[in-house]
Amino acid sequence: MPDRSPTNRPGHVILNVNVLDVGITHDAWRSADLHPLSFVDTEYFTEVGRIAERGTLDGYFLADGPGLREDPRHKPGRALEPTTILGAVAAATEHIGLIGTLSTTFNDPWELAYRIASLDYVSGGRVAWNVVTTYAEDIAGNFGLTELPDRDTRYRRAAEFVDAVNELWASARNRTPVRFDGEFFTIAGQLPVPPSAQGQPLLVQAGGSPAGRELAGRQAHAVFSAELSLQAGIAHYQHVKSVAAKAGRNPEHVRILPGLITVIGSTEAEARARDDESAALAPSSHAAARFSATLGIDLTAVDLDAPLPKSVLAEPVDPTRFRGSLGFRESVIRLAADENLTVRQLLGRLGGGFGHRKIVGSPEQVADTIEHWWNAGAADGFNLMPDRFPDGLEIFVDEVVPILRRRGLFRHEYESTTLRERFGVPFPGSGTSVSLAG
Repeated sequence: MPDRSPTNRPGHVILNVNVLDVGITHDAWRSADLHPLSFVDTEYFTEVGRIAERGTLDGYFLADGPGLREDPRHKPGRALEPTTILGAVAAATEHIGLIGTLSTTFNDPWELAYRIASLDYVSGGRVAWNVVTTYAEDIAGNFGLTELPDRDTRYRRAAEFVDAVNELWASARNRTPVRFDGEFFTIAGQLPVPPSAQGQPLLVQAGGSPAGRELAGRQAHAVFSAELSLQAGIAHYQHVKSVAAKAGRNPEHVRILPGLITVIGSTEAEARARDDESAALAPSSHAAARFSATLGIDLTAVDLDAPLPKSVLAEPVDPTRFRGSLGFRESVIRLAADENLTVRQLLGRLGGGFGHRKIVGSPEQVADTIEHWWNAGAADGFNLMPDRFPDGLEIFVDEVVPILRRRGLFRHEYESTTLRERFGVPFPGSGTSVSLAG
């Protein structure tokens, strides 16, 4: 049962839906509610937006990798560019926030600032940019590179990129030209788009490496984290908030939002049957391949029914050689060590190799875990990752949201118009706090 003690926390839990194509599971595309081309159908994406808005969710989150992300022999992956999808969702909705992922490694600051600010303006101030550096090696070739820049270079570029974009957005508000000279970018210009109803877009950050957490504390308004246990969640929460405070920011203006994979049934038994059915349809090599990439080891040489080798648990990875997500790897290693889980148990807990926390249960159990993390100070909300769309989101909206409302943890209706107000972040340059009212 969750901790139901009073928290004196203002406002409510923030809930975004992370629309991972047609769902996070490998069999999601087989759903009878979808047609084979749903993953490139804007009507499908807008219908998901309408369902999320019916549940008064805060944001519609889109990941991105500028290349082929999935093996097309097994499942469809992201095909449409994220701001194209978000533009369609913006036109079909009135309130839901629009959060798009775009890489600082493979974009230009002026063009990205222009594209995101334009969407923010036409949507009435509902947009946030999720800042990533991209760690997938195979994407480099799409941009004429033989390999990705090293991690340190990518993060230095990212920090400068964000500074440049912020200056460009400020230029639109202040109607002044930008003169920016840095290690990677030299910009002399001004954005033609006027400021939106929220002044300028919000910034979200999804990196879990030390450099990523520093960037988040210094610049981000929300952090998409990947902590797998409550204690790890609390530690990450406190760390990023402390970085924000050291940077002279109000820590409450940085919202910590862990990913949460949801598999929901009317009862726990029904949810577990749903999860088992999905796992049985996934290619046998899929989970092992994902897990191998997450940890940087060859899983075929590891006993699945034993804990991870001590060498993997004890030795920190060399960040100059490891190309995967340091945040995902750290979270998995910590969970394995804290709970002494076998590799097979880890795979089950991670939803087939994904590096996010997974809950399989009834609507009440899902609401319990959300409430428990909120009360414990491990999260300001969650980026929800339903097993499949649309029914995985529909059951959350129709069954979990009413429970959260009865517990006083979530809104009954939208009360604010911009995403900035909904996240409780002051308007740029105002220094004025905004309550998480709706």
